[in-house]
Amino acid sequence: MESRWIGVDLGGTAMKLGLVDREGRVIAEAEHPTLGEEGPDGVLGRMVRHARELAEEAGVPWKAVKGVGVGLPGFLDIPGGVVKHLTNLGWKDVPIRALLEEAWQVPVMIENDANAAALGEAWCGAGRGVDDLVCFTLGTGVGGGIVSSGQLIHGFKGFAGEVGHIRVQDGGVACNCGQTGCLETIASATGMVRLAEEAIREGKETVLAAKKGALSTRDLFEAKEQGDAVAREVIHQAVDALARAMAMLSVVLNPQRFVIGGGVSKAGESLLTPLREAYARHSQAHVREEVEIVGATLGNRAGLVGAAGLHARNAGG
Repeated sequence: MESRWIGVDLGGTAMKLGLVDREGRVIAEAEHPTLGEEGPDGVLGRMVRHARELAEEAGVPWKAVKGVGVGLPGFLDIPGGVVKHLTNLGWKDVPIRALLEEAWQVPVMIENDANAAALGEAWCGAGRGVDDLVCFTLGTGVGGGIVSSGQLIHGFKGFAGEVGHIRVQDGGVACNCGQTGCLETIASATGMVRLAEEAIREGKETVLAAKKGALSTRDLFEAKEQGDAVAREVIHQAVDALARAMAMLSVVLNPQRFVIGGGVSKAGESLLTPLREAYARHSQAHVREEVEIVGATLGNRAGLVGAAGLHARNAGG
């Protein structure tokens, strides 16, 4: 039986699991509620069971599963295999790797969920074939991951890749991280909707006023295509802030490719075309030569594929 690997993307509301081959193809997948109120023991117990069920339902004997990777949304001691703090689940100092290895009897690796998604795109998504890239995930917040010379960058305390907390605005609004003016406050879906609602409160004329209280970034991009001035200005601010952050990263990391994912990226070229133009304005000429800006391709699978790839992409044979 060919070797297989399992990737788990653990979120605050759902855990996604995928059975993956050495090429990053998803053989089988499942999604289950996290049920965080059960605490670490309950959540991890069900994770163990669901992973075994996934392999069994796919007709893969457990002995063919050579490792499991788990993407987690929080602060991790990756070398030690310990969850330091998962804010949305309330976990602290959980020795997750030891617990899961005892239950599964296979090697386990853990990773920040945004890094796992970046690794998924780098391994077999929009970053395939590129050794140096930065991935942005534009959703409720702005997440990201950095791959340099084919390896994820963690930094000495594991906080590298927190691209959403690059300060792009002096005197901006408060961010959940404790700073003000972070990229996340402008270029996330939350930030863009906030800017639009501020314009509505100021009495600016816009078709978006009809959506007050239920605005989405899809509404913003649709209104922009209709020529709405407020939507155009909000998107310009978000794109400009993102391009400034990318320009900063370019002179530090010199990536070959930027991969843009998350819900906001569903706007496609309505986002990417002005982003490329703004990046050209803000970046240093020699550094930006041959740099590509592309949309992510793995969607919601990126995290579980990347988690499995912690093992599978370096597997021999």
